Amino acid sequence: MSSTQTLFTPVTLGNLELPNRFTMAPLTRCRAVDHLPNALMAEYYAQRASAGLLITECTMVSEDTSAFGNDPGVYSDQQIEAWKQVTAAVHAKGGRIFMQIWHAGRAAHPLLNGGKEAVAPSAVAINGELHTPQGKQPYTVPRELTHADIAAITDDFRRAAANAVAAGFDGVEIHAANGYLIDQFLRDGSNQRSDEYGGSLENRSRFLRGILDAVCAEIGAEKVGIRLSPLNSYNDMKDSDPLGWTAYMTKMLNQYQLAYLHLMRADFFAQQQGDVVSVAREQYQGHLMLNMGYSAEEAAAAIDNGQADSVAFGTGFLANPDLPERIQAGAELNTPDQDTFYTAGAEGYTDYPPMSA
Repeated sequence: MSSTQTLFTPVTLGNLELPNRFTMAPLTRCRAVDHLPNALMAEYYAQRASAGLLITECTMVSEDTSAFGNDPGVYSDQQIEAWKQVTAAVHAKGGRIFMQIWHAGRAAHPLLNGGKEAVAPSAVAINGELHTPQGKQPYTVPRELTHADIAAITDDFRRAAANAVAAGFDGVEIHAANGYLIDQFLRDGSNQRSDEYGGSLENRSRFLRGILDAVCAEIGAEKVGIRLSPLNSYNDMKDSDPLGWTAYMTKMLNQYQLAYLHLMRADFFAQQQGDVVSVAREQYQGHLMLNMGYSAEEAAAAIDNGQADSVAFGTGFLANPDLPERIQAGAELNTPDQDTFYTAGAEGYTDYPPMSA
């Protein structure tokens, strides 16, 4: 038995039977046009359908909340129809696909959203710059959300989940990671509220719990996953107690009977460190999916030793549409081209050669 054989064993995730333990992690690729998915995106996802599960790039639940300019949405009938070509293409190849539903919060910018101001739990800007139609610009100070705003955005998540299922998706992943709106509520570095949505972990997780309640009631908890990043400092994020945060969050999530918890184990910038995987495994009773920098061998070992039930691969799938087949054959992997991660068109997107080429 090869050291990676565990990755090729089936596993149950929610109401899906996955043929293998490879998940394609959500990857921002900026190929949508006017926030609409297209045939090129359908080709890209279908090329990667041999993954046990595909998770789409982050997809806007609310209009005028773009953080990248060419990010897709799922808040309109036109977007639902456009996404159907993606799900049909993946399902025709025998694949399974979840949509990652997302609100950027303070990571959005007025120059990308017709002048509409960004919103957040607190009026605290991200320290940094982003690409806009007017070149690199600093992030703006967001408007602090009111209770009415929170209720409206919660309903946007519910509607997005319903729209995703209507578009043919097998489920949704709630994006609660990487410094976007839900994560901005969850971590104390960005949440400075003094009402029932700020302060204690119970209060900071109230917004997420409302979203989970609404989404699970709408489409069924077995079709819902969630992504967390306790350590990641991306988007100027931090928490004063990431290990305690992880213990609280993973224990709290048990009550929802979700399809999976998708845990990012590290920090993109290595500023914050700690063993969040062991804490999560100890507390979380459902399907635990790990992510960030796993080789196939390390991923298989994590499953073998009970740390994980599956592993999500990002740039491995980006550059290798047939990643599971390559791993099984012991074939060489394509090298990801970082210069084309966020450009337009097929180059560096659908033109990575399969093993057979």
